Amino acid sequence: MNLPRLSVILPNYNHARFLPNCLEALLQQSVQPLEIIVIDDASTDNSVEIIETFANKHPLIRFYRNERNQGVVSGMNRGLELARGDYVYYAAADDQVLPGFFEKSLRLLSEHPQAALCCAIGDWREMETGFNWHVGVGMSEQPCYLSTAQMVELERRDRLFIASHTAIMRKNATVEAGGFIAELKWHCDWFAIYVAAFRYGICFVPEPLALFNIHVSSFYKARDKQAHREVLRRMLSLLTGPGYQDAATPIGESGALFLFGWPMLKLMLSRPAYRRFITPTFLRKNLWHSLKLELKKITPRFVANWYFHLAGYKARPVKP
Repeated sequence: MNLPRLSVILPNYNHARFLPNCLEALLQQSVQPLEIIVIDDASTDNSVEIIETFANKHPLIRFYRNERNQGVVSGMNRGLELARGDYVYYAAADDQVLPGFFEKSLRLLSEHPQAALCCAIGDWREMETGFNWHVGVGMSEQPCYLSTAQMVELERRDRLFIASHTAIMRKNATVEAGGFIAELKWHCDWFAIYVAAFRYGICFVPEPLALFNIHVSSFYKARDKQAHREVLRRMLSLLTGPGYQDAATPIGESGALFLFGWPMLKLMLSRPAYRRFITPTFLRKNLWHSLKLELKKITPRFVANWYFHLAGYKARPVKP
């Protein structure tokens, strides 16, 4: 079977210490991508030296270097424009793909070309605290295609989670979603992924196929509240506008916007047009999510890890 062509896009800024492991893991996949597009955003460490060393050894690496720092969203969109593959995967230098990731995802996508993307169980690890849990557990016991209706039902039952670090995205569906909208800043990838997914459905592989390494000091860093509120306001404005109604309806029915917590609920209450997203499902999920975040701050590590296992946040071992 001929598999779809995959472009890997790796934005980088001052992640020299992570690059060797990241690039080695990408290059050692059982199915090689068409290309690995590395975009360095004017790093001041020795990232360029490392990237050039790999590029000289591996012709599939295409290296682009910004003379001045332009930000990660700019790099993501530039990579999308440069990509020659049918599908794109956004790698992060400090994360790591696991063996079989590309092969298993692309084979499933070749069987379901209508899907917007393929994702897998995501392995999340807090580097400083040792917290470790899986996201996406319980979506399906077998590799499958999930329709929009099935996604809505899974989200309502708290079983849908599209781990972005495992998402291999159909390029044209990503472009149709608007690419990565700069005004949405930190949430631009969530928006592109969920809009595309709720338009076309997704494929899912029920295995942990990529590691997401969380650096607590940066991942949970408090954002400027006003700036964050404006980002969420822009998201709601887009979802209530004419260009995204086909995706906004199932997103609203599913309650998926719960992830943005209290700030999102407050904004929804501020305008009649936004209140369509306030459903019983959204309220339940939003309140429970907000409570869990507060409890996590005071919970000992061993108790939290025990809870993750008990509550089903760990995948079963994959049978050979």
